[in-house]
Amino acid sequence: MEIDLYLIVSVAIFFGFFVQTVVGFAGSLIALPILLLSVGLPDAIAYISIFYIFSSVFLINKEWNNIDFSILYKLAFPTLIGVVLGILVLAFTNPILLKKALGIFIILYVIYVSLIKADFQVGRKLVTMLGILGGFFSGVFSTGGPLYVISVKNMSIDVTTFRATMIGIMGLITLVRIPMLSVNGILTFDHWKVALIIFPVFLLAQYIGKVVYSKIDEFYFKKVLLVLLFFSGTVLIIN
Repeated sequence: MEIDLYLIVSVAIFFGFFVQTVVGFAGSLIALPILLLSVGLPDAIAYISIFYIFSSVFLINKEWNNIDFSILYKLAFPTLIGVVLGILVLAFTNPILLKKALGIFIILYVIYVSLIKADFQVGRKLVTMLGILGGFFSGVFSTGGPLYVISVKNMSIDVTTFRATMIGIMGLITLVRIPMLSVNGILTFDHWKVALIIFPVFLLAQYIGKVVYSKIDEFYFKKVLLVLLFFSGTVLIIN
């Protein structure tokens, strides 16, 4: 049974962070359905959160000078509220309902990316609300990124700053999420033990992802990814 656990977590982390490296999003959305084949939702979130620590430390150190901290400050408090609420829901809500909610979230995300072509402007109140919702989904599913993308895009910044600021937000979420998961008993020493053992898999995923990114047609890769996400979301809803 323990060998099966290591295998499933290794496969999930490899494909999740491989995708994250290649296209810059959807790592959690890929890893979660795979992890849920073997572990419960709280355990799955614990594993993903640990590897986001490793990823955030490296990326924030690399992109520190490009982060727009004024945007980060605006989203910090709403994010804190959302993450706390999300983790409380994760700790005390029926996992079956949460799995179906995750499936719905994934499908809505695919529809959003596929059908909404133009950016739309949002006001300060909506930015705050998106920050809370982004934190909430990050607390429950580690998948709040799409909502932050909407907020940050509306700040009229260049691509380099946009990417770096998104990395900063993900780092902020991780910083809040880890102690909250630990306090609620969701993240334990056993999770850290498994994560450290398969850490080389995470490094391999990042390395191969960087190699593939330089050679693959990103447009078609994203199309295939959206199909896979839609399929995984459907399975979570009907299973």
